[in-house]
Amino acid sequence: MTATQEQRTTEELKALAERAGRELEDASALEILQWAAESFGSRFCVTSSMEDAVVAHLASRALPGVDVVFLDTGYHFPETIGTRDAVEAVMDVNVITLTPRQSVAEQDAEYGPRLHDRDPDLCCALRKVKPLEEGLAGYLAWATGLRRDESETRANTPVVGWDEKRRKVKISPIAKWSQEDVQTYVAEHGVLTNPLLMDGYASVGCAPCTRRVLEGEDARAGRWAGRSKTECGLHG
Repeated sequence: MTATQEQRTTEELKALAERAGRELEDASALEILQWAAESFGSRFCVTSSMEDAVVAHLASRALPGVDVVFLDTGYHFPETIGTRDAVEAVMDVNVITLTPRQSVAEQDAEYGPRLHDRDPDLCCALRKVKPLEEGLAGYLAWATGLRRDESETRANTPVVGWDEKRRKVKISPIAKWSQEDVQTYVAEHGVLTNPLLMDGYASVGCAPCTRRVLEGEDARAGRWAGRSKTECGLHG
């Protein structure tokens, strides 16, 4: 990426994102990521919850050695940490692990134990949203694994859009994919997935706030079950 590209203003980046969202709507996931690699180079990263490594795998084909940012909240299932370690070991990516400023014990000391039960929004803000904002500071664009079919709140996800909160280009290359598309890609390319997906979990987050889904429930039903909360705050 040239010095001129590095110096693009926020308004130029926003206009670029909005134009790409229109022009790349019918592009393949790999084509979208190739555009991101060409547009942003090392100032582009992938974020991954390590539910699976599909977007990381796709991005590694477009930009070998791409940064893959993982948020270690301190509350993850052991299987999630194991998936992160496996991705780092076998894929052509650079895994970067972000951690909150406070350990779980330090947070408990300041806010009281089990903040995730009493105020899950604050817990997510402290352990997810703030660390990600800090971790993305050096990037111009970031990619996510959001899909339109996951929930009503994600139904209008653009393949390329503008992240107003962080003032960055936000790329969702598999936004149009179905769960079947994901499974097909995993099978065809031998992509690593979190073992919990084979144990009744359809969406994997922090252990205290995630349960198995019941038959007929959507993929996000196991997150913050029994609450009106549907998102952690990373995506809106």
